[in-house]
Amino acid sequence: MTLTPDVRRVLAGWTAPDAEQEELRARFAAHAEAHEDPAVRACAPDHVTASALVVSAEHDRVVLVLHPKFGRWLQTGGHCEPHDATLADAALREATEETGIAGLVVDPHPVLLSRHPVRCHPGGHHLDVQYVAVAPAGAEPVCSDESDEVRWFDVDALPEPTDESVRSLVAAARSRLRGTPSPRPSAGSAR
Repeated sequence: MTLTPDVRRVLAGWTAPDAEQEELRARFAAHAEAHEDPAVRACAPDHVTASALVVSAEHDRVVLVLHPKFGRWLQTGGHCEPHDATLADAALREATEETGIAGLVVDPHPVLLSRHPVRCHPGGHHLDVQYVAVAPAGAEPVCSDESDEVRWFDVDALPEPTDESVRSLVAAARSRLRGTPSPRPSAGSAR
Protein backbone atom coordinates (compact mmCIF):
# COMPACT_ATOMS: atom_id res chain seq x y z
CA MET A 1 0.00 0.00 0.00
CA THR A 2 1.22 3.49 -0.79
CA LEU A 3 0.71 6.67 1.18
CA THR A 4 0.34 8.70 -2.00
CA PRO A 5 -3.49 9.02 -1.95
CA ASP A 6 -3.42 10.17 1.69
CA VAL A 7 -0.53 12.58 1.09
CA ARG A 8 -2.39 14.14 -1.84
CA ARG A 9 -5.69 14.27 0.10
CA VAL A 10 -4.10 15.87 3.18
CA LEU A 11 -2.21 18.49 1.20
CA ALA A 12 -5.14 19.33 -1.07
CA GLY A 13 -7.61 19.66 1.79
CA TRP A 14 -5.52 21.37 4.47
CA THR A 15 -6.36 24.99 5.25
CA ALA A 16 -3.14 26.89 5.84
CA PRO A 17 -3.12 29.41 8.70
CA ASP A 18 -1.26 32.11 6.73
CA ALA A 19 0.24 33.01 3.34
CA GLU A 20 3.65 31.50 4.08
CA GLN A 21 2.08 28.18 5.05
CA GLU A 22 -0.19 28.32 1.98
CA GLU A 23 2.90 28.71 -0.20
CA LEU A 24 4.40 25.61 1.43
CA ARG A 25 1.11 23.70 1.06
CA ALA A 26 1.02 24.47 -2.67
CA ARG A 27 4.68 23.47 -3.05
CA PHE A 28 4.16 20.20 -1.12
CA ALA A 29 0.97 19.43 -3.08
CA ALA A 30 2.76 20.00 -6.40
CA HIS A 31 5.51 17.63 -5.26
CA ALA A 32 2.92 15.00 -4.30
CA GLU A 33 1.23 15.28 -7.70
CA ALA A 34 4.54 15.09 -9.58
CA HIS A 35 5.80 11.89 -7.91
CA GLU A 36 4.37 8.40 -7.78
CA ASP A 37 5.58 7.88 -4.19
CA PRO A 38 6.29 11.34 -2.72
CA ALA A 39 6.69 10.04 0.83
CA VAL A 40 9.36 7.40 0.32
CA ARG A 41 12.95 8.11 1.26
CA ALA A 42 14.08 7.18 -2.27
CA CYS A 43 12.07 10.08 -3.72
CA ALA A 44 14.85 12.55 -4.41
CA PRO A 45 15.88 15.13 -3.83
CA ASP A 46 12.78 16.00 -1.73
CA HIS A 47 10.34 13.70 0.07
CA VAL A 48 7.38 14.05 2.40
CA THR A 49 7.94 13.21 6.08
CA ALA A 50 5.67 13.29 9.13
CA SER A 51 6.30 14.60 12.62
CA ALA A 52 4.34 15.14 15.81
CA LEU A 53 4.72 17.47 18.73
CA VAL A 54 3.82 15.47 21.83
CA VAL A 55 1.86 17.61 24.28
CA SER A 56 0.95 16.73 27.88
CA ALA A 57 -2.66 15.95 28.79
CA GLU A 58 -2.79 19.34 30.52
CA HIS A 59 -1.37 21.09 27.42
CA ASP A 60 1.32 22.81 29.50
CA ARG A 61 4.37 20.74 28.50
CA VAL A 62 5.85 19.28 25.34
CA VAL A 63 8.21 16.37 24.77
CA LEU A 64 11.30 17.23 22.74
CA VAL A 65 14.12 14.95 21.66
CA LEU A 66 17.76 15.96 21.46
CA HIS A 67 18.64 14.95 17.91
CA PRO A 68 22.08 13.31 17.73
CA LYS A 69 22.91 14.48 14.19
CA PHE A 70 21.85 18.09 14.66
CA GLY A 71 22.48 18.69 18.37
CA ARG A 72 19.14 20.49 18.69
CA TRP A 73 15.90 19.85 20.54
CA LEU A 74 13.20 18.85 18.04
CA GLN A 75 9.74 17.35 17.87
CA THR A 76 9.44 13.64 17.08
CA GLY A 77 9.25 12.59 13.47
CA GLY A 78 10.93 11.17 10.42
CA HIS A 79 10.55 9.11 7.32
CA CYS A 80 7.33 7.35 6.42
CA GLU A 81 7.39 3.54 6.35
CA PRO A 82 5.64 1.19 3.90
CA HIS A 83 3.17 0.00 6.56
CA ASP A 84 2.00 3.53 7.51
CA ALA A 85 -1.58 3.86 6.26
CA THR A 86 -1.71 7.65 6.62
CA LEU A 87 0.58 10.59 7.33
CA ALA A 88 -1.07 10.92 10.74
CA ASP A 89 -0.27 7.25 11.41
CA ALA A 90 3.37 7.85 10.43
CA ALA A 91 3.56 10.82 12.80
CA LEU A 92 1.97 8.77 15.59
CA ARG A 93 4.34 5.84 15.00
CA GLU A 94 7.38 8.13 15.11
CA ALA A 95 6.13 9.85 18.28
CA THR A 96 5.50 6.51 20.00
CA GLU A 97 8.87 5.08 18.94
CA GLU A 98 10.86 8.15 19.95
CA THR A 99 9.16 8.81 23.30
CA GLY A 100 8.10 5.34 24.41
CA ILE A 101 4.72 6.81 25.43
CA ALA A 102 1.80 4.47 24.82
CA GLY A 103 -1.71 5.78 24.28
CA LEU A 104 -0.87 8.96 22.36
CA VAL A 105 -3.81 10.50 20.51
CA VAL A 106 -2.96 12.33 17.31
CA ASP A 107 -5.04 15.13 15.88
CA PRO A 108 -5.78 13.88 12.33
CA HIS A 109 -5.31 17.36 10.83
CA PRO A 110 -1.81 18.86 10.45
CA VAL A 111 -1.00 22.07 12.30
CA LEU A 112 1.97 23.27 10.21
CA LEU A 113 4.26 22.39 7.33
CA SER A 114 8.04 22.74 7.37
CA ARG A 115 10.59 22.46 4.55
CA HIS A 116 14.16 21.90 5.69
CA PRO A 117 17.43 20.63 4.16
CA VAL A 118 18.43 17.03 4.85
CA ARG A 119 21.51 14.88 4.69
CA CYS A 120 19.87 11.81 3.14
CA HIS A 121 19.90 13.46 -0.32
CA PRO A 122 22.44 16.22 -1.00
CA GLY A 123 20.53 19.37 -1.89
CA GLY A 124 17.28 17.70 -0.84
CA HIS A 125 14.58 18.63 1.64
CA HIS A 126 12.16 17.03 4.01
CA LEU A 127 8.68 18.28 3.27
CA ASP A 128 7.47 17.78 6.83
CA VAL A 129 3.77 17.54 7.63
CA GLN A 130 3.47 18.36 11.33
CA TYR A 131 0.83 17.03 13.71
CA VAL A 132 -0.01 17.29 17.41
CA ALA A 133 -0.24 14.23 19.65
CA VAL A 134 -1.61 14.40 23.19
CA ALA A 135 -0.14 12.10 25.84
CA PRO A 136 -2.18 10.40 28.55
CA ALA A 137 -2.06 11.96 32.02
CA GLY A 138 1.09 11.02 33.92
CA ALA A 139 2.97 9.78 30.84
CA GLU A 140 6.76 9.80 31.08
CA PRO A 141 8.98 9.64 27.98
CA VAL A 142 11.76 7.09 27.58
CA CYS A 143 14.79 7.80 25.40
CA SER A 144 15.09 5.64 22.28
CA ASP A 145 18.19 4.66 20.32
CA GLU A 146 17.38 7.46 17.86
CA SER A 147 17.93 10.30 20.34
CA ASP A 148 20.54 11.54 22.78
CA GLU A 149 17.87 12.60 25.27
CA VAL A 150 14.09 13.00 25.53
CA ARG A 151 12.29 15.19 28.11
CA TRP A 152 9.24 17.21 28.97
CA PHE A 153 9.62 20.98 28.75
CA ASP A 154 7.28 23.73 29.87
CA VAL A 155 5.70 25.34 26.81
CA ASP A 156 6.96 28.70 28.10
CA ALA A 157 10.50 27.45 28.85
CA LEU A 158 11.79 25.64 25.77
CA PRO A 159 15.44 24.58 25.91
CA GLU A 160 18.35 25.90 23.89
CA PRO A 161 19.19 25.13 21.20
CA THR A 162 15.61 25.08 19.91
CA ASP A 163 15.07 26.61 16.50
CA GLU A 164 12.28 28.91 15.40
CA SER A 165 10.46 26.12 13.54
CA VAL A 166 9.97 24.20 16.81
CA ARG A 167 8.85 27.36 18.60
CA SER A 168 6.34 28.01 15.81
CA LEU A 169 5.08 24.42 16.07
CA VAL A 170 4.60 24.77 19.83
CA ALA A 171 2.66 28.01 19.32
CA ALA A 172 0.48 26.42 16.62
CA ALA A 173 -0.18 23.37 18.81
CA ARG A 174 -1.18 25.56 21.75
CA SER A 175 -3.56 27.47 19.52
CA ARG A 176 -5.06 24.24 18.14
CA LEU A 177 -5.54 22.70 21.59
CA ARG A 178 -6.80 25.82 23.35
CA GLY A 179 -9.99 24.97 25.19
CA THR A 180 -9.98 21.29 24.31
CA PRO A 181 -9.04 18.34 26.51
CA SER A 182 -7.42 16.51 23.57
CA PRO A 183 -7.89 16.09 19.86
CA ARG A 184 -10.63 13.73 18.79
CA PRO A 185 -8.93 10.58 17.56
CA SER A 186 -9.52 9.48 14.01
CA ALA A 187 -10.04 5.80 13.30
CA GLY A 188 -6.83 4.02 14.15
CA SER A 189 -5.07 7.06 15.56
CA ALA A 190 -4.78 5.95 19.19
CA ARG A 191 -2.35 3.21 20.09
